[in-house]
Amino acid sequence: MALIPKDFVNYKSTPIFSHDSVPKMLLHMHNTKAGVYGQIQVLAGQLTFYGFTDRRGELDKQIVINAGETAISHPEYWHKVELMTDDTEFRIHFYAQKDSEIVAQQQSERNE
Repeated sequence: MALIPKDFVNYKSTPIFSHDSVPKMLLHMHNTKAGVYGQIQVLAGQLTFYGFTDRRGELDKQIVINAGETAISHPEYWHKVELMTDDTEFRIHFYAQKDSEIVAQQQSERNE
């Protein structure tokens, strides 16, 4: 997985998601917009991150993220998640370049 560049800052974080509250779109292929990194933080249980070569692409990577671990999704990377245990809880932190319009305007992390 990618590293977040040093001049990027956390500009937005999601609430904690569980099986009962995870937005359905996270369970299906989606991507982040140009200039936005997503850091998935698993707080309990286990989550699998699936990365794809493009919107209709083949599986590029499959990463199991355990409680206490994080993984990074780079900008415009197609991916989805799967909650692997009943107690899985996670959140996502979004990062953009500190002087960017995204940070200045707290814009959406997704391509609309």
